[in-house]
Amino acid sequence: MKEPRKRRGAKKPIDRCREFRRLHESGCFVMPNAWDLGGALLLAKLGFPAIATTSSGFAWSRGRPDNRMTLQETLRHHRMIARAVGLPVNADFEGGFAIPPEAVGANAAAAAATGVAGLSIEDSTGDPSAPLHEFGLAVERIRASRRAIDAGGTGALLTARSEGFIVGRPDLAETIRRLTAYAEAGADCLYAPGLRATADIAAVVQAVAPKPVNVLVGSDFTTLADLAALGVRRISVGGALARVAWAGFLAAAREIAEKGTFKSLAGAVPFEAINSSFDSD
Repeated sequence: MKEPRKRRGAKKPIDRCREFRRLHESGCFVMPNAWDLGGALLLAKLGFPAIATTSSGFAWSRGRPDNRMTLQETLRHHRMIARAVGLPVNADFEGGFAIPPEAVGANAAAAAATGVAGLSIEDSTGDPSAPLHEFGLAVERIRASRRAIDAGGTGALLTARSEGFIVGRPDLAETIRRLTAYAEAGADCLYAPGLRATADIAAVVQAVAPKPVNVLVGSDFTTLADLAALGVRRISVGGALARVAWAGFLAAAREIAEKGTFKSLAGAVPFEAINSSFDSD
């Protein structure tokens, strides 16, 4: 598939990296997650200062479960979105598509070279019996990613994720131990998806300060103002927007399949409202 050409007036990748870093210096911003090019372009038009990808949303759009896309498919996906969207793009890079630190580092450098302004590396294993990488290995994976990104000269921002709260190991002390170690290993931003309690979020923010913290908001449990008051710098929504889209799709499709009626279609966005959003610039 031919990749879309760069948008007129789009900043160079190095400039988007600088802008992305600047966004993390103060205040709190929302970075919504897009799973395809059309959604990324529409989010950019809504005025968000940066956007992210979502591994789950991307996989579902290809008819696969999360974490089943290949490295090359993921790199092409990020290259396409980064090239077309004039905003900083943060890549959901899962676990780095490898286990050994040097291999993770090489893949992280390849991701940074796609033109994204940042990328995240997880410490989950995919094994329910041992869902997190051993502590020392997990730290070395972040350290190797830092070295490789720096050697590439892209300036991409590295986010380190500790997945305990979403893989059955909701241990705040261990999460903080890992995040502080990842910060010392060179991560620019720290992220523990699944945190919801105000006290837990505040504890993480304090533990890794002055480095910024990303909080995942996948449901209606908080607000931008509340998280900003806790010192959170960045908010993402993961696959939540994709799930909202799938909810509307499935509700309408089930109505048609089960009832033979089409009432749900009345709530659709008008054709011209969508069609006119995709100009030829």
